[in-house]
Amino acid sequence: MSTSLVIIPTYNESENILKVLNATLEQTGPFDVLVVDDNSPDGTAEMVKDLQSDRSGRLFLLQRSGKLGLGTAYIEGFKWGLEKGYQYIFEMDADFSHNPSDLPRMLEVVKSGKADVAIGSRYVRGGKVKNWPFLRLFLSYGASVYVRMITWMPVKDPTAGFICYHRKVLESLNLDNIEFIGYAFQIEMKYKAKSKGFSLAEIPITFSDRIEGSSKMSKAIVGEAIFGVIKLRWLKLIGKL
Repeated sequence: MSTSLVIIPTYNESENILKVLNATLEQTGPFDVLVVDDNSPDGTAEMVKDLQSDRSGRLFLLQRSGKLGLGTAYIEGFKWGLEKGYQYIFEMDADFSHNPSDLPRMLEVVKSGKADVAIGSRYVRGGKVKNWPFLRLFLSYGASVYVRMITWMPVKDPTAGFICYHRKVLESLNLDNIEFIGYAFQIEMKYKAKSKGFSLAEIPITFSDRIEGSSKMSKAIVGEAIFGVIKLRWLKLIGKL
């Protein structure tokens, strides 16, 4: 068994899932993969099951009853990975917006002790965003500035979802107390890890907008992020974080 686990949440990712799984499993690491599928009606889970016979012992699947949210998918994945003894646990999207070839670079940062958390960042020097219209890029970068202003967290891409955690970080957090399920989940995880005294490092990546499949963004997810940041800062100030 590898010491590294990549968690990939899925909902209707049949166009991408086999390609992203094969690309991930071929990276030097090696990297095992856990797919957490929210009962995709397009057959995503069945495609993962078919591939498992060729990737015995390296590809795993958790099937859930319905669309329960990104944050809860990762929490279930974290608990599974910790129980199985993995030392390095990753978050990664299924749609190739995160390039699996960046996994070894992120692993090296944490494995070498340079940081406890490695963040694949769009907004540090060398980071890029491809195939986004100007307005979407402007809003995304503006959101990152907003989060930094409210939380004072020195992370330029706080909503990033391409992450490597050392297991000690996840073990130190009360995963059952993680409140948010959308982009605010990503902010909350980084903020709580930083508040616990762990070191965070941003690694430049090229983020590419999905080519196939549809985005899971919604107004509720955006609203959760806007007001969730304020709540996190308030809880920190009153000593309840």
